[in-house]
Amino acid sequence: MRYIVGDIGGTNIRLADAVWAGGHFELQHERVIPSRDHDGLDEVLAEYAARSRADSACLGVAGPVNDNVCRTTNLPWLLDGAALAKASGLRQVRLVNDLEAAAWGLDALEEDDYVVLHAGEPVARANQSVVAAGTGLGEAARVWCGAGYRPLGSEGSHADFAPATELDFSLLQWLANRYGAHVSWERVVSGPGLVDLHAFLREAGGRPVPRWLLQAMEENDPAAAIATAAQGERDPVCIEALDLFIRHFGREAGNHALKLMSLGGVYLTGGIAPKLSSRFAEAGFLDAFWDKGRMRELMRRMPVYLVVNENLALYGAACCARAAGLGR
Repeated sequence: MRYIVGDIGGTNIRLADAVWAGGHFELQHERVIPSRDHDGLDEVLAEYAARSRADSACLGVAGPVNDNVCRTTNLPWLLDGAALAKASGLRQVRLVNDLEAAAWGLDALEEDDYVVLHAGEPVARANQSVVAAGTGLGEAARVWCGAGYRPLGSEGSHADFAPATELDFSLLQWLANRYGAHVSWERVVSGPGLVDLHAFLREAGGRPVPRWLLQAMEENDPAAAIATAAQGERDPVCIEALDLFIRHFGREAGNHALKLMSLGGVYLTGGIAPKLSSRFAEAGFLDAFWDKGRMRELMRRMPVYLVVNENLALYGAACCARAAGLGR
C-alpha cells in the first residue's frame, strides 16, 4: 500500500510517499517546496508523481473542501481533485481540509511525538479537538463513532475575534481599520497575526522597530524574526507580542475545546506552536485556555498536548487515504 501524501499550506507544499509497512506508515522521498513560487499545484504534483510508484494521492489543503474542490484561504489557488489527477497522471487525488488530515494523523502518534502541557482527566472515547497555528489558524474535531474516531474539518478560526481586555478592544479596532469590519481569530493567532500584534504594540506605545530587527524581518520570515527576538529576550515589544499571541492562542483553543466538550484531549500543532513550547507556561497559555468563567473546572479536566512531530498532516493524509480505500 503506497500513496502520495501532501500538506498544502500557505507557506510550503510538503509531499511524500507514504508506505504501509509493519502495521504503520513510513514516509519516503519527502519534499518541501515554497508555495508562493508556483501559480498552482498541477505542475508540482505532476513532477512528483512522475518519480513515485504510487497511483493515488491524498492531500491536506488549507481551506474548505467541498466535493473534492478547494479554494485555498491563504493562496490564490482553486484546487480540483479530478483535475489534479488528470494533470498528474494519477488514478485518484483526494482533497481533505489540512486540519482534518492532522486529526487523522493523531492515530499515528507515538509518545515522543507530543509533549503533555496539562495531564487533565482524560475520558475514553470523548471528543477531541485539534488546533494549529501557522500561516493561518486551523481547527478540527475528532468524534467517536463506535469503531474509532472520525475527524471533522472546520473553518472555525474565521469566527469573530472576541476582545476581553481594554488592550484587546484597541487591537480589534486597529485590525478592523486594516482589514475591514470582520476580524477573525486567524487575524490574531497565526504567523501574519503575530506580525500584526507586533506592529500594533509598536504603534500603540510609540516604540520604533530597532534597525537590527527590521533587517531580520526583511531578510527572513517576519514572524520567525519576532519570535526569535522574543525567545532570546532581545526586545521587550517582541516579548509582549509573542506572549499576547500565546495567550490568544490559549483563549481560542479553549473556545474550540469548550464547544466540543473535548474531554478526550486537545492537541496543538502547526508550524508555530512546537517552536514555542518552552514559553507556553511563562506566557500563560493554560490560564487563558481555562479562563471560561463558570466552565473553568470543566476546562481544567481537559488534557492538553503539544504535537512536536512536524509530519502530522502527512501521516494523517495517509491514514485518511487508507480509511477511504483509496487506490483499491
